[in-house]
Parts: sequence; C-alpha cells; structure tokens
Amino acid sequence: MYAKRLTALPPYLFAAIDEAKENATKQGVDVIDLGVGDPDLPPPAHIIDALCASAHDPKRHQYPSYTGMLTFRGAAAEWYKKTFNITLDPVSEVLTLIGSKEGLAHIPLAFVNPGDVVLVPDPAYPVYKIGTLFAGGVPYTMPLLAEAGFLPDLDAIPADVADKAKLIFLNYPNNPTAAVADLSFFKEVADFASEHDIIVVHDNPYSEITFGKYRAPSLLSAPGAMDVGIEMHSLSKTYNMTGWRIGFAVGNPEIISGLGTVKTNIDSGVFEPVQEAAITALTGPQDCISDMRKIYTERRDLMIAGLRTLGIDATPPEATFYIWTPVPDGYTSLTFSAMLLEKIGIVATPGVGFGEYGEGYVRFSLTSSTDRIAEAVDRMHGM
Repeated sequence: MYAKRLTALPPYLFAAIDEAKENATKQGVDVIDLGVGDPDLPPPAHIIDALCASAHDPKRHQYPSYTGMLTFRGAAAEWYKKTFNITLDPVSEVLTLIGSKEGLAHIPLAFVNPGDVVLVPDPAYPVYKIGTLFAGGVPYTMPLLAEAGFLPDLDAIPADVADKAKLIFLNYPNNPTAAVADLSFFKEVADFASEHDIIVVHDNPYSEITFGKYRAPSLLSAPGAMDVGIEMHSLSKTYNMTGWRIGFAVGNPEIISGLGTVKTNIDSGVFEPVQEAAITALTGPQDCISDMRKIYTERRDLMIAGLRTLGIDATPPEATFYIWTPVPDGYTSLTFSAMLLEKIGIVATPGVGFGEYGEGYVRFSLTSSTDRIAEAVDRMHGM
C-alpha cells in the first residue's frame, strides 16, 4: 500500500516518545517531560504584539513570497552581521524557511541523485538521514564518539566514499550530545569539502543557547566555508517560537538557489505576519536571550546535581538545553529511559533513538520549568 521509501524509514523518535508519555498519563502518572526539546518559555511579549498587529492588516493574508519578504531576509542578514560579523546579501544569500527542519529535509532533493552518498553524523537529529533517504541517497555514517569530543573524524572517511559524497550534515552546538565545535574544526570541514566537492549543510539552531563565557561560532566564519556551505538557523530556540515555524538558510548563493528551487515547487512561503514578528525578534531588544541563558543555567545545574545523586558523573554542557550522559551500568538507553518513566514518571530520550552510536546514552531536555526539574531531582533522590 505504501511507497517503498516509507518502508526504509525508522519510526520517528519523537512520535514514539509522545505515545509513551500519553500512555503513562492515561494511567494517572504525573509525568515530567524531559524528552523532546520544545521550549516551555513563551516568546517575548513584543514579538507576540508584532504578530497581532500585522495579522490585522488585510494585505497580509494573501500568498506570501516563496523566498520570503526581503525585509525579513534583510533582518536575518543584519542579525548575522551583529552576531557573527558575517556579511550576507539578503537577495541571494538568505532564504526564508518554514522552520529549519523544512530546509534540512528538502536540501537533499536539490543536490542528491538516487544512489549518491550523503555523510550523516550518528547520533544525530533524525531528519538528516530521513531527508537523505527520501531523496534516494545513501547515508554514510560518521560516528560521533566521546573520545573525539563528539566530532566526526573526517580522516576516517575512505577517499572513495568522500569522492562520491554530495552533502555532509553537521550540527554544532550539537543535538543530542550538546558538544561544541570551534573555528579550527569548521576550517577543517571547509578544506575537506573543497577537496572532495561536497556541500556542507550546518544546522545551527542552538547558537544562542550558551553558558558562561562560551559563544558558539558560525560555520561561515571559517575561511573557505562560504564557498562550500550553507547554514540553517531557526527562531524556534533563540526566541521560543517553535510553533511559529520560521527559520532561514544563509550562505553560498548557488546552494541557496538550489534549495529555493525545491521550495518553489514543493511548498509555499511563511505567513507574512509571522515574518514581521520575526523581524521584530531579530532587530528588537536582545535581552530576552541573556534572560533565557540564565534560566537554562539554573535548570542545567539542578539537573546535573540530580543525575549525580544517581551516581552518574554528568558533564555540564557549554551550549544547548540538553544533557547527554551515559546510562548507569546494567542498563541500555531504552531500559534506563523506560525505568525512569515507569518508576518515577520522568520522560527522557534514549540515545539509540538518534542512531546506533547513541546507544549507552540518554538525553535530558531542560525545557520544563525550574520547579518541575526540581521535582524531577527530588524523585531521583528517592529512587
């Protein structure tokens, strides 16, 4: 009945988590969800006000531009200049997306022919592999290992595989491992991609969720990266606009054009009031970001303390709102996650759901309130 491409797909991780959480809730369990990374904090009020004001304009309810309002793309370019000191042409080097997931899923359709190789990290956000499979590509796994700082070993990729590869997906700060990368790594990636004629797709939605003095760099800041790559960014995490579905791709104009061609033929643009609210987010007061960092810092420290009561030597991450930690001896990622839900009503994401190299780990999200995380810690104390 279904097309063959669907039979190649694993069950979507977060849908399975939602089902397990719903079943526990039906049984009367007071579930604390530390699974899916959906911020519980609302967008700042000035962003919501901008949406409401724009929605009252009758002119804003027609079909939007496929590429996005030039004013929004200009705001994205301005934000990149202020944040990363990268100069972008909003006409040719910025493309509006219906959330960055859309761009990540669609870019293989622009550049990957059936049978082409795509370099995919593991563990990773599932969409990198899923988008590759939908395009008929062949995912080649790049293991992310603790001993390498959860960075892929590009030298370990066989030359014949690298020569066949069309795309490489990367994501730093990283989901699920919370690992970070520096500019020297991105320079290595740019050189590798140039040597083998590979397009680099860097998924960068967590760049502003950082702790202490750490600030995440952009791929495009590395020498040569603009020649070979693009970067996806989303307002979902930076401004808590997950349900609004707006993001953007920036970088090499030829790659942006290819992705734009897919968009033109497959989907539509973003509702203009959402774009106008996003302009307000990108160009307005940014103290909401520092406030958000303080909240996540408190939650991170609470969660780390709770895990250590279980004898887990969890490492505080430098970025993202995730804690990626080994499971205790005697457990797999699935059995440990199941025990947490069944025994103390805590939802965590089993690492194997992000790929085979995620086995032995579990991911906790800090997107529940401080009170609920404190409650989770208390439950851990009582185990």
